[in-house]
Amino acid sequence: MSRHLKIAAAQLGPLHRSDTRRDATRRLVNLLREAHSMGARFVVFPELAFTTFFPRWWMPDQDEVDSLYFESTIPSADTQPLFDEAKRLGMGFYIGYAEKIEEGGRIRRFNTAILVAPDGSIVGKYRKVHLPGHADHKPEAAFQHLEKKYFEVGDLGFRVWRYMNMIAGMLICNDRRWPEAFRVLALQGAELVALGYNTPTENLHYPEPPALRVHHHLIMAQAMAFQNATWLVESGKCGFEDGFRMFGHSLIVAPTGEIAAKSLTEEDEVIACNCDLDLAADLKRTMFNFAAHRRPEHYGLIVERVGAQVTPANE
Repeated sequence: MSRHLKIAAAQLGPLHRSDTRRDATRRLVNLLREAHSMGARFVVFPELAFTTFFPRWWMPDQDEVDSLYFESTIPSADTQPLFDEAKRLGMGFYIGYAEKIEEGGRIRRFNTAILVAPDGSIVGKYRKVHLPGHADHKPEAAFQHLEKKYFEVGDLGFRVWRYMNMIAGMLICNDRRWPEAFRVLALQGAELVALGYNTPTENLHYPEPPALRVHHHLIMAQAMAFQNATWLVESGKCGFEDGFRMFGHSLIVAPTGEIAAKSLTEEDEVIACNCDLDLAADLKRTMFNFAAHRRPEHYGLIVERVGAQVTPANE
């Protein structure tokens, strides 16, 4: 008998600099309730879900950045209502936030996501590995993308958790562009990958039509889900935040690579799917039977080399 779990992606429309954590939490609670009314038991919220996407601004006062955008504890007094409501409803969720910790006598900051169980306990944590953007100030640019300034590279690796009768992994935003991340999760038996994102409609680094950015977003999700025979739930924060647009297109992708559900707006929106967690069993037994078909002895360059190097023609 197949295992089914009703899963929702809870997309957030814009959060502005003037919006408080309490404002964001109130909206997240409303989305949680809507997902519950649709029968969902697990909800995926976006990356950095409690604040605006602050890496778009150069802010030299780190103390101000910490106070406005980083969480020293999770849940905090402002964000506790989301955890309380999820526990009351018996729902699990994934959510992203900016994490500030003191470790080894120094302050560390990460772009982080957690898995929260239906009893309200935090059962898993992931820190974003593939940080995009830059660390230097680009005053000539229309906006900044300063994740490399505000965050360290995640140090927890790619892990999975036995959670709500499934094996779940977590990624964040730009991780979705790197097949290595998905494959490491799949090699640990991942049946579902939860991923939150905030993706600007405009490419800061070179001209790219917005439609092409969305096209890449969709084909990446379908390819990663299919090639790793796993469900993939991607939930975005989107719309015009203080005039800067991020695209939506939150989606749930089946292990077959088919889009099972997709958002239609750039506002607060819930989509859901009754996911058959055993749908990929045949794929994992045949086409993507890793034990039978993988040849890691020939994949050494993946971990030995960071940047591309052209091999001379005579080698």
